[in-house]
Amino acid sequence: MSDSQASPKGRLFLMMVLELAVWGAWLPLIFGYLPSLGFSPTEPPAVLAPFVPDFLKWLFSEQGMILNAFPIAAIIGMFFSNQYADRHFAAERFLAFSHLVGGIAILLCGFVHTFWPFFWLMFIHCLLYVPTLSITNSIAFAHMKDPQREFGLIRMGGTIGWIIAAWPFTFILVDWAKVDAANPQGVVAWFDIVLKSGLTGDALKAATKWTYVVAGIASLALAGFSFLLPHTPPKSKAEGAADSLAWLEALRLLKHPFVLILWLVTFVDSFVHNCYFNWTGSFLGAAPSAGGVGIPGNWIMPVMTIGQVAEILTMLVLGVTLKRFGWRRTMIFGILGHAARFAVYAYFPQSAGAIVAVQILHGICYAFFFATVYIFVDAYFPKDVRASAQGLFNMMILGGGALLANSICPRLIQQTFTHNGITDFKGLFLLPTFVGLGAAAVLALFFHPPAIPTDKAAPGSAPH
Repeated sequence: MSDSQASPKGRLFLMMVLELAVWGAWLPLIFGYLPSLGFSPTEPPAVLAPFVPDFLKWLFSEQGMILNAFPIAAIIGMFFSNQYADRHFAAERFLAFSHLVGGIAILLCGFVHTFWPFFWLMFIHCLLYVPTLSITNSIAFAHMKDPQREFGLIRMGGTIGWIIAAWPFTFILVDWAKVDAANPQGVVAWFDIVLKSGLTGDALKAATKWTYVVAGIASLALAGFSFLLPHTPPKSKAEGAADSLAWLEALRLLKHPFVLILWLVTFVDSFVHNCYFNWTGSFLGAAPSAGGVGIPGNWIMPVMTIGQVAEILTMLVLGVTLKRFGWRRTMIFGILGHAARFAVYAYFPQSAGAIVAVQILHGICYAFFFATVYIFVDAYFPKDVRASAQGLFNMMILGGGALLANSICPRLIQQTFTHNGITDFKGLFLLPTFVGLGAAAVLALFFHPPAIPTDKAAPGSAPH
């Protein structure tokens, strides 16, 4: 059956599952894994150290360079995917190539333990992976009859993929010596002891290499599956010419105060959001005596995916919430979700139940702010610059905010707030709590968008 006869929805859904499974496999635990390899949170690699001034060491530290491979690739990739890749390659072929080479690179990260090989493999992976976030969207939109109705359901596959990527580690990050010593009798007893025997400490960090293996397998699977996707030819030269000017037009829209305020608040909220990924895994896995929650290693990633389950449910009520409360209040709810989660971390670190339950706020944080920003841009920006405007905000969401967080968060948790092996998680988590509250206040006071232009003219053409 040809593409014109068969609905591609199932293939597009599976494409999204595999796309986000790659990222979801390696991201949550990398922040605790890099210190175990001896990579410094404050010092640049030896070959660069003589050339890096003291005030930039936090940016060019070994951990900072590896963690920032993704946001730097995001900044480069936004231009590459919009300005080059989708005008010169069939989308499904570009997807196949990127995931083949990028998949091999991320898989090899699990088997190297020295800085430069690890850094270059991670950078190659990120440089090829980031554009595929846009390319998969392009493929999906090109083959949907009603994007407004269909895209949400297809994109939900990505959230499910992120969740699915976490659950194999319930059985991978297990202390099998402890299981063998217990000698469980019967299947039920075996599962019971396995689920209670997660790795901890150095053993957990060493076993984290398998997250890169799983990410590589998912990436290689998508590379092969890409040949089964419907053909999506490159854009025409006329479309490409328009795109080349769209970035300039999108930047000019920052002259409107409400656009500039939202852009800067997006940067701040992205920073807070990435503090969560930098610190939560280490916080959940650290022993109570070291200030943490003490969750077994094989349960850390599944606990963190509770937020993605909540995200699915929150997305279902987002439309109703926007109609009921409007843009500003909905976005403020999203930012306050970050602040509330970190406040619970700070004041109830010994309450595992509260820490697990508060992961639900991830859905509010993501849907009510980041997803709402994407919808807002689609509603307010003229069609000819809308894609580039999305890239402008994505540069803050995936690039700028992550770049700042990945540069300073390792130093904060490993040195500034940790002394004699004990981390002051309360002081650590109050920092993003107050930053989030400040961002919500700025949005409440200064973000006043005009009525939506009925003709999709440029923002600011309608009265404030």
